[in-house]
Amino acid sequence: MHGTVRAARDPVTDGLPPVPFRQFVVKVNSRCNLACRYCYMYFAADPGWRHQPVTASSRTLRHTARRIGEHATAHGLPAVSLVLHGGEPLLSGPAVLGAFADAVRARVPPGCAVHVTLQTNGVLLTEETLTTLAAHGITVGLSLDGGLARHNGQRVDHAGRPAWPAVERAARLLATGPHRASYAGVLGVIDPATDPAEVYESLLRLAPPAIDFLLPHGNWSRPPPGLPAGPGRPTPYGDWLCAVFDLWWHADRRRTRIRLFQECLALLLGLPAATESLGLQPFTAVVVETDGGVEQVDSLKTAYPGAAATGLDVFRHSFDDALAHPGVTARHTGLAALADTCRSCPLVQVCGGGHYAHRYRDGHGFRNPSVYCADLQRLIRHITAALRRAAGP
Repeated sequence: MHGTVRAARDPVTDGLPPVPFRQFVVKVNSRCNLACRYCYMYFAADPGWRHQPVTASSRTLRHTARRIGEHATAHGLPAVSLVLHGGEPLLSGPAVLGAFADAVRARVPPGCAVHVTLQTNGVLLTEETLTTLAAHGITVGLSLDGGLARHNGQRVDHAGRPAWPAVERAARLLATGPHRASYAGVLGVIDPATDPAEVYESLLRLAPPAIDFLLPHGNWSRPPPGLPAGPGRPTPYGDWLCAVFDLWWHADRRRTRIRLFQECLALLLGLPAATESLGLQPFTAVVVETDGGVEQVDSLKTAYPGAAATGLDVFRHSFDDALAHPGVTARHTGLAALADTCRSCPLVQVCGGGHYAHRYRDGHGFRNPSVYCADLQRLIRHITAALRRAAGP
């Protein structure tokens, strides 16, 4: 039985008011013009994307905008984040995306800011597209795995042709000239087989304002590449991140934000941090699929078919209905959702058990340490040591 998320509920936390959603990830297109070999969406345990409409209809987008506005009004939110996602969202066209962003802004209450970001593989990004997106206040996040062709060998189209030439053009468009203000940053999946210094330096040459390094999605039953499950194993991902941290920490290039490092430092200093991979703060993102279905974050699809489903949709249900779903509740219970070994760990306030999807094990659900537990410990202890040295005696 897969439904073990219900076991994460705790009587101590069940009476607490729900934490409203603040990030709305809207799948405007369920297909992609690339076939990245590590993609968790199309090569994971859940093939549900095959049954989704290719694009979100105008009716779906209209109801989604209404529900976001309804949620922001009900909870008096000062700001919400709208992430246009896919698949590849630009397959839906920039004018459609701009109109949707405008519709959401029209629905939220006065004084509520709507920060809209489009996450793209960059292949379809042009000068004209960027101009249209900017006119609607949409910033652009670029997905790539490094700043050189050889770093992006797994990012290919459906015919096996490399995506890099087009992605490089997109990065140059964003980094220079009038579109610099639209550049939200770079999102990249870590490959421990690459040279971390080379990857980091190559990304800096693309001048992103921020870099978000992601661990490949995997779990105890389907371990990430190069990471055999079991005790006493090496920490290739932790080692890779520590090498990049040292370069970032000891240079004036800290003006380029690296979210994972900044969030870890904040948590070590006792400050609140909002990231899916670290800390114990309630996770406040929700997904709307192209058919209008309301889902939990789609990284859960790496666990088993239907892991992200809620049975809700924007036509019949509010986002408050989704807050009551057991899977969402499990993400809001902090320590209560963690394995006993995590609860007793001295790093738990920083680690937070790691990314929820990375805890899954067949037959045991999500109440396990992260499959990256050793790597996270390696990174957190390394950053802790750097912080102590900087603080002096």
